[in-house]
Amino acid sequence: MEEAASHGGETQVTEKVPELAVDGRRDGVRKGTAGIKTDFLTTKVKFHEFLDSNGQLPKEKEEKKENLPHDSDELKGTTEASEEEPAAKKPKVEQQEENKLTWKQQGKRQRGQNKSRPHVKPTAYEDQRLCQSVAQENRKCHYGDKCKFLHDVAEYMASKPADVGPSCYLYDTFGACFYGVTCRFALAHTTADFQSMRDEARVKAQEGRTPVRNSLDKDLQIRLRKHHVAFDRSAEYLQTIVKAPEPGPKQQQQEEERNGNQPEAPSSDQTPAAEGATEATAPDVEAGTENKTTVKTIGPLTDADVIKLRPCEKKQVDFRDKLYLAPLTTCGNLPFRRVCKRFGADITCGEMAMCTNLLQGQQSEWALLKRHESEDLFGVQIEGSFPDTMTRCAELINNHIDVDFVDINSGCPIDLVYKKGGGCGLMTRTRKFEQIIRGMNYVLDVPLTVKIRTGVHEKYNVAHKLIPEMKKWGVSMITLHGRSKEQRYTKLADWDYINTCSSLASPLPLFGNGDILSYDDAMKARETGVSGLMIARGALIKPWIFTEIKERRHWDISSSERLDNLRNFSNYGLEHWGSDTRGLEKTRTFMLEWLSFLCRYVPVGLLECVPQRINDRPPYYMGRDYLESLMASQHVGDWVKISEMLLGPVPKNFNFLPKHKANAYEK
Repeated sequence: MEEAASHGGETQVTEKVPELAVDGRRDGVRKGTAGIKTDFLTTKVKFHEFLDSNGQLPKEKEEKKENLPHDSDELKGTTEASEEEPAAKKPKVEQQEENKLTWKQQGKRQRGQNKSRPHVKPTAYEDQRLCQSVAQENRKCHYGDKCKFLHDVAEYMASKPADVGPSCYLYDTFGACFYGVTCRFALAHTTADFQSMRDEARVKAQEGRTPVRNSLDKDLQIRLRKHHVAFDRSAEYLQTIVKAPEPGPKQQQQEEERNGNQPEAPSSDQTPAAEGATEATAPDVEAGTENKTTVKTIGPLTDADVIKLRPCEKKQVDFRDKLYLAPLTTCGNLPFRRVCKRFGADITCGEMAMCTNLLQGQQSEWALLKRHESEDLFGVQIEGSFPDTMTRCAELINNHIDVDFVDINSGCPIDLVYKKGGGCGLMTRTRKFEQIIRGMNYVLDVPLTVKIRTGVHEKYNVAHKLIPEMKKWGVSMITLHGRSKEQRYTKLADWDYINTCSSLASPLPLFGNGDILSYDDAMKARETGVSGLMIARGALIKPWIFTEIKERRHWDISSSERLDNLRNFSNYGLEHWGSDTRGLEKTRTFMLEWLSFLCRYVPVGLLECVPQRINDRPPYYMGRDYLESLMASQHVGDWVKISEMLLGPVPKNFNFLPKHKANAYEK
């Protein structure tokens, strides 16, 4: 406190405001740490004590201590305990025994990532499961006595976990719940004799509506597994890039002996001009020209000539000045994309799917291609390293699902993908990259886009060399992440380099990606001349960033509004994965994955300098209410507590192993 000049005989006392540095940080705030007002800062011990006591115990302890007499035994005991000598040094044998304990028993914090996480199946959380024939359709089971599931509804209901809530989102929305008595909200739509109820008015209102598209048809899955699906257009293109093997010395000698060392005379109907015309057809197809075929024809137009789409007749998509939600592995699922659509995302894209798994008909991989009806501009992203599989996968997508564009992932930095030549590896395999783009563009009727990074190595950018070439190969839009593979997230994205590449790509649309967490970041990024913005981590940390950018403001969102966003996610998850125990626990798992990003957000009202930077980690701070403090916790146990507010208690054997070793939960 410092004393100010007196006015009218009265002395005014003002509080000294800490000076802020040029970057908006208070003196003493470490670089890489978010600047938070001193009134809200706290210590790690006090923070977790506050959360563990639901915001009550620390205060009660203090009041109890104040009310104790000075000569009380309890107060003397605490004073004596604090004044005791430190514990004696442990013998070496005891230290070795302590080292054998687990990290959780020792209380030590692990570091690094869990690269091979064991995924617990949601079915493991149910001791007894009801047969689907009884649960959903109430029909006779085909397996009879050999079925390993229960058929007695009363017996199942006796062992079923308690309901989570009094109302079922599926029943309230659609008028009927597909999961019947297995629903964890079954009391809302089940009679006393375990019969499912229906709201006919709501059911009739939903007739003809298809909320989710692009599901894998069972017949198509069988044909894919038996290799009975024809890829005619892919075969037509692949023939143009296959080179005939050159004959060896023995084959040349045998050919000469067979021909008697005499050169073969040209036939009368084969002229040099005709030979030149025949050889020129393959490059034309490879170059992506749509008005030529591999076979030279004379006379009237054939059906193939008419049906074939020219480049100008392909579906056109206006990408400019749009906000693009990046395809995010694990967290970029359909329920999360629906949350972002509510906040104003213009373009959405499914999670990265492996082309080989799609061609094999894997149900889990095809689930990544599903599209909700609210996604008006939707694409899918596929990953692969060879022209044949990528071209066939593109033709499969073109013929069987509804998308507005297809994206090639050539920016994935994961070693498992890179070492196989996919992801960032395509940027170093220019010839294969060209063949993949030309082949996919040849078989697709929708625009083809590409997502790349600045390069593989940190100090050697190659994107500026690839972009002019990709314009020739037929790409409709490019997204550039301003980091290299080796760099990952250790440094900020290079927006100066993105600006250079955007001028090279013109008039082709180029979207910039990297470090956008606020309206200010978006405005600075748009000054570079990019056609649009792709947002990835920023959307995971604060999905309302799309609203902030469109309304040009910083939103000091309350904790109750943030909880409502999580409630919407849980409802969308129950609709997407199911409202039974299996679907509920799957929804919880994906919510916990998302909460590992949401906890990084610092409310605007707590910041010393707005806005928050994406690479700044928040210190321990107390929120304006208990829920805001709980959402700021980076401990997985508190994330589980938030999920229990919406999805009920976790099962007895529940465990969650997130990507980072420091955040493990086991019950």
